Amino acid sequence: PTCVLGIDLGTTSVKAALVTGTERGLALAQSCSRETQAHSDSPGAAAQGMEQDVQKIIKALNECLAALPQQQLQQVTHIGISGQMHGVVFWKSDKGCRWSESGPGPAFEADRVSPLVTWQDGRCSPTFLSSLPLPQSHVSLATGFGCATVFWYSKNSPDFLKAYDAAGTIQDYVVAMLCDLKKPLMSVQNAASWGYFNCRNKSWNSDILKKSGFPVHLLPEVGDPGSIAGRTACAWHGIPKGAKVGIALGDFQCSVYSCLTERTDAVLNISTSAQLTISMPLGFQPPEVPDPSSAVTYFPYFNGDYLAVAASLNGGNVLATFVGMVAQWAQELGFQVQESAIYPRIIQAALAQKHSKLSVHPTIFGERHLPELLASVSSIGASELSLGHVTRALCRGLVENLCSMFPVQHLQQLGVSRVLGSGSALARNEVLRQEVERIFPFPVVYGKDVDAAVGAAMVM
Repeated sequence: PTCVLGIDLGTTSVKAALVTGTERGLALAQSCSRETQAHSDSPGAAAQGMEQDVQKIIKALNECLAALPQQQLQQVTHIGISGQMHGVVFWKSDKGCRWSESGPGPAFEADRVSPLVTWQDGRCSPTFLSSLPLPQSHVSLATGFGCATVFWYSKNSPDFLKAYDAAGTIQDYVVAMLCDLKKPLMSVQNAASWGYFNCRNKSWNSDILKKSGFPVHLLPEVGDPGSIAGRTACAWHGIPKGAKVGIALGDFQCSVYSCLTERTDAVLNISTSAQLTISMPLGFQPPEVPDPSSAVTYFPYFNGDYLAVAASLNGGNVLATFVGMVAQWAQELGFQVQESAIYPRIIQAALAQKHSKLSVHPTIFGERHLPELLASVSSIGASELSLGHVTRALCRGLVENLCSMFPVQHLQQLGVSRVLGSGSALARNEVLRQEVERIFPFPVVYGKDVDAAVGAAMVM
């Protein structure tokens, strides 16, 4: 392909990347990202609900594309799209968007679309989840999973669902709008992340779902990651009509795809959340029934391969919460301090404290395999209460939490020889990097940027 556009619809931002073929392989030509600021407190959101405004996400996407060079957009032949997994958005087919002429070429805006219920949504309590039928899947069901959220609506707010006849992840929605798909198409990657999907026979647990009154007509059709979903139904931001659009992919798989070169590499990514990943041997099949107490999940990758993943809900979001707490305390004491000013200062303070006996178990968001496990602090001594000691212990706790989920011994057994460190939280926090190097007995390589938008383009 002359030029490939990769798009990633993330939790906090949208990124677009133009990738071109060179004699040495694929190269990033241009990229642009925009924060979505899409968090919404919609009236329909349940307690513990986490929703985003789809119109704001699409607005950020349009701004990203408008900022890329027109000349290169006109050469785009393929579009790869990834986005946040597990979440669900509903829309009315044929009325999911409005196309309008804006600037250099037509663009669409969200129309008859629900809020996006994100992967961070907590409305499905352990009690509610235990009331649902057991999935025939290698993945344990958790709150924030698409099918769990649909079950929640069907039992708590059935009228809400009557307004829509299509559902998918946010990335599936964008693919459906671009290709004018009457029925959404979803990759095996995203289907597995919704729950109630059998990866062995690549099908939904339709019989189990029907018996429980689940609205199965909302489930998308499923295809292989890397396949083509359709073609752009009209020109889009100068991209020609008829450009091939890939089936939407998981942001996690695309992030790994953008940097994983050797099967013996483990990828450690700490951004909003945190993941430790390794590619499983060729031919590996996950167990038919998940071990609910296991912190390692097997994600469908590409070409029938699987990734073993310890996916922690606690990463940079914990540090952001800590910074927010410090800012709030300062405000309550009568001082105005910007959170952006606090972050570099706590890192500087922690760099001055090489050791801390303080022990922070930082799971303030719980974990999928232990949803009720909250954070704790122990070994608190009077001499270790400085901001530096607490920040150092918090950073160490984040890395130790990941290692408790995917022990170093297990990585060694799988033949890991080095760790590729990536993610925004790791990039901007030297203390975190020090703790990673202290805890892992492998060489750690940074600078191999994990980029889901680039990965989505590379797959095409």
